Amino acid sequence: MKIVIDTDAGTLHRVIDGVESSVGLFTKNAFEVLSREWIRVGFNLKYYHNFSWFGMPILQLPEDLLRLQEVVYKLRPTVIIETGVFRGGSLLFHATLCQALGNGRVIGIDREIAAADRETIRGHLLGSRITLIESDSVSPATVEQVSRLIRPEDTVLVILDSCHDKDHVARELETYSPFVTLGSYIIATDGGIMRETADTPRGLVSWHFDNPREAAIEFCAGHPEFREEQPPWLFHDGELTENVTYWQGGWLKRIR
Repeated sequence: MKIVIDTDAGTLHRVIDGVESSVGLFTKNAFEVLSREWIRVGFNLKYYHNFSWFGMPILQLPEDLLRLQEVVYKLRPTVIIETGVFRGGSLLFHATLCQALGNGRVIGIDREIAAADRETIRGHLLGSRITLIESDSVSPATVEQVSRLIRPEDTVLVILDSCHDKDHVARELETYSPFVTLGSYIIATDGGIMRETADTPRGLVSWHFDNPREAAIEFCAGHPEFREEQPPWLFHDGELTENVTYWQGGWLKRIR
């Protein structure tokens, strides 16, 4: 695809497989085209590696965190489960929201959690809201441990952000979807950005099909109790309707 931006004429011109089209530069269509390329370029420059939360690195696109905050505010989950801990920034983000809402706790699961990061989280002001489980996210022992931490009355939100191989995410979806309560979500993160960047310098050709979004599509096809649904924006003033996100197609809502 070729994109030409003409700021004098106020147009965005595209050529896709020899077919040309133009739209106004200051339109919804142009914004979506430019946003797609912006996240692709940003991914390759590790844009999302430049943020922290309460002093700990958090490898997420800022808009994804803001949209997640909107869901947590509306849903008020009492348990947030996240597979994939990295340095712990996202766990502290979730715990901050729980603290602000006056309720909720966080379960973080990863194969390896650095001792220094574990101690930082334990000693943090919000550490009492976080439980760390160092284990394979899909092992029976891990699932049993998570089950013991959830009460029947809990509202549960699940975020899958560990290994992004399609097969692994498929296993996580099967494993953790039973914990998700009615009206809540299980989020298969980063499938969209992997598909979008498969042809970029930091991408892999296999990402076209080996990614969390493909796992999410197949999961929903076999689980009618879930559907792919972008959560509605709590404040909406304008023409835009789509998130600028790494998580395209990753929000799976339990509807029954």
